[in-house]
Amino acid sequence: MRDLFLLAILPALLYFMFKRPFIALGMWPWTALFFPNGWVYGAASSIRYNLLIAGVTILTYIFSKHKPKFQLSGLGAMVLLFFVWTTISTIMAIGNQEVAWDYWNRFWKVIALFIFVLLIVEKKLHLDMLLWGVVLSVGFYGNLEALKFIASGGGHAIAGMSGHVLGDRNELAVAFVMTLPICAYLLGEYGQRSRIIQLGLLGSMALLVFAVIGTQSRGGFISMLAVAGYLFVKSKRKFLFGSLAAVLVVAASFVVTSEWTDRINTIETANQDDSFMGRVVAWKLSFILATQNPIFGGGFKALENFAIWRALIKDFDAYSWFYTGDAVPVEFARAAHSVYFQVLGDQGFGGLFIYVTMLAMAFFKAAKVARIARRQLGNHWVGTAASMIQLSIFAFALGGAALSFAYFDLIFTLFALVIVLERRLLPAALAQVAGAGKAVPLHRTAPVAPPVGLPEKVAR
Repeated sequence: MRDLFLLAILPALLYFMFKRPFIALGMWPWTALFFPNGWVYGAASSIRYNLLIAGVTILTYIFSKHKPKFQLSGLGAMVLLFFVWTTISTIMAIGNQEVAWDYWNRFWKVIALFIFVLLIVEKKLHLDMLLWGVVLSVGFYGNLEALKFIASGGGHAIAGMSGHVLGDRNELAVAFVMTLPICAYLLGEYGQRSRIIQLGLLGSMALLVFAVIGTQSRGGFISMLAVAGYLFVKSKRKFLFGSLAAVLVVAASFVVTSEWTDRINTIETANQDDSFMGRVVAWKLSFILATQNPIFGGGFKALENFAIWRALIKDFDAYSWFYTGDAVPVEFARAAHSVYFQVLGDQGFGGLFIYVTMLAMAFFKAAKVARIARRQLGNHWVGTAASMIQLSIFAFALGGAALSFAYFDLIFTLFALVIVLERRLLPAALAQVAGAGKAVPLHRTAPVAPPVGLPEKVAR
């Protein structure tokens, strides 16, 4: 049935995508994050949807008459530099060359998406299309799994689909948290236009909270608390916001198990937890790998090569200051379990510097856009979008500290959106206000009542 439905709507989707490049662009990350092939089993499963949509996006852009001026910025230059760096590290990879090039082959498609976001997005509608794609992919899966989790009384274990970029439950949990601020932005923009959309997005955010809990991911849980804390601090209706949070906590208490509670409690005694200390061991070995290959690292997935892992173990005691407690390396290769140590081992100290610089630049540029928008445009959607994208980047930077998904599609898409906001959408909004002959306000305008439970800033 799913196959027939997908095959039936595919021609219509292709028609609209060929008519409007931004629709094709919005479908690109949707297919990457929704993973249509994981939902079908018959004839529809043989189609490579992400490759198809990416090809359509490129073709529609090439043949479109109107092409916005390409604007890169310092952040964009760093992203392209990082891609060049990964290419060189792949050429010089010390591990399995076939594995390294296979991973590089995936990563260049992420960079291609980044570039086409810069090429195509020039209006609010275009940006919103991309963000709706995230909510209707990651958010949809999270909502569906959360309903299973609640219906099973907490017995359903939430994990990603096999073969999916978010197959690991910990990575899935952080993706859920990254989606929460995006939902908040869309709620502020579309919630007051439709009661159905308002309730749908509010319900989606609540279910995403349960989805994070259902993954039993400690990193995802910490990241979610940080996002919730930010929204609470920025809210001017703290009592109502706190009350709704309390309702969610009470509701969650009926489905969380003692196993979940015991696992979360290990956060306080991380140095005594075998699973966490195993990650610290992988971090140390990633560091040793980088010291032996300081400039370009070992190449993609070098640490997961058993021959390299075993060779690194010989130098494990050489860096006694790198604390690992009583933990020792296991007799099989493991992933780095940290975006930072993953990049350090894969791309060396130079690659890590570029990667951290990208994250920092994106975070602070988003903050700058939000600040300028508040001061000069008042309660404008550009400021809200920048703030929520900044929060999503923060969720990734925090939650990714213990996960290996440094090359995640969504984070590079958000990098591109920050550039678009800074170089294209904010100047256009400022020019529109100036062209209308309006006085540019230096302070926020009179507040408009936000949807129930959300901070005013998010509602707008």
